[in-house]
Amino acid sequence: MAHVLLIGGHGKVALLAEPLLVASGHEVTAVIRNPSHEAEVAATGATPLVADIEALDTAQFTQLMDGADVVIWSAGAGGGDPRRTYAVDRDAAIRSMDAALAAGARRYVMVSYFGAGPDHGVDPDNSFFAYAEAKAAADVHLAASALEWTILAPSALTLDAPTGRIDTAAETSGSVSRADVAAVVAASVDDDSTIGRTISFNSGDVPIAEAIRA
Repeated sequence: MAHVLLIGGHGKVALLAEPLLVASGHEVTAVIRNPSHEAEVAATGATPLVADIEALDTAQFTQLMDGADVVIWSAGAGGGDPRRTYAVDRDAAIRSMDAALAAGARRYVMVSYFGAGPDHGVDPDNSFFAYAEAKAAADVHLAASALEWTILAPSALTLDAPTGRIDTAAETSGSVSRADVAAVVAASVDDDSTIGRTISFNSGDVPIAEAIRA
């Protein structure tokens, strides 16, 4: 059993991942910004922890991670405001990685997106540009760190029912249900063969555990 600290604990993927992680025997602490979301998070079996990650410095992040074995980043500013996008998706994410190392939480799972990276190709005039830039910087920092990292890069998210199956061989982005992304997150925590890998995926035909195995 690992102590999992899930940052962004009230997100749609996170709320679906939390009960799966708990069912796998993990102790899950879910970091949320809004106290009014505590009951919904607690209903998943996770322990809610209220903190504004945008405002935390590295030392405060390190304190937050005390006792954690695994950090999952599933947070996001939600787009719209480039300043806040950079502050959360890039700067806070990078501080959380440095803090994870300092706290001894060596396993780190990042939820990114299909096509993320310095060569994302998003036009600077596109409203998605700040997010693409922020995620690229965070992913690069993580991959260069001494953490036991996994970057998960799902394609366009849907609210479809889970299938339990994905495609990790696709070269172009399609779509995948949030429920299946949550299952990939949970499965990655328990599969050390995912360490040091970026796994891009759509919905597909291969069972998740098999699809993510190196």
